[in-house]
Amino acid sequence: MNAQKGFTLIELMIVVAIIGILAAIAIPAYQDYIARSQASEGVSLAGGLKADIADNMQTGICGTNTLPGKYANDVTVSGTVTSTATNATPTGCIITATYKSTGVSTQIQGKTLALDVLGNGELKKSTTGSTDLPAKFIPKAVQ
Repeated sequence: MNAQKGFTLIELMIVVAIIGILAAIAIPAYQDYIARSQASEGVSLAGGLKADIADNMQTGICGTNTLPGKYANDVTVSGTVTSTATNATPTGCIITATYKSTGVSTQIQGKTLALDVLGNGELKKSTTGSTDLPAKFIPKAVQ
């Protein structure tokens, strides 16, 4: 009785094919996950500017604050106050996150995300500002 040791060539080819199929699915999904996580930094930094904007709005200006990040080249406040109502309408203040050209996912390199500051303090994707960040990378909380 001879016991077979190891795998046959066909069994190895099947294993390699399965690994290839899994990699073909997993790698793009992982790259999208990385891009989404890096893009969320801009929204986090924008959230940190909301208190300054609220203080500035009391004097009728949005401010000109800028924050740098690891993935965001800068997150900048701009605009002119048009409404300070405490509702879910844009105030005229816009926060724009511009992502770096190197050191970030190629899917978000050099892209921008403009966020409206609403009267109730929330941030939403701007209807007037320039956003070229693909929608699939914009956090759901601001869409």
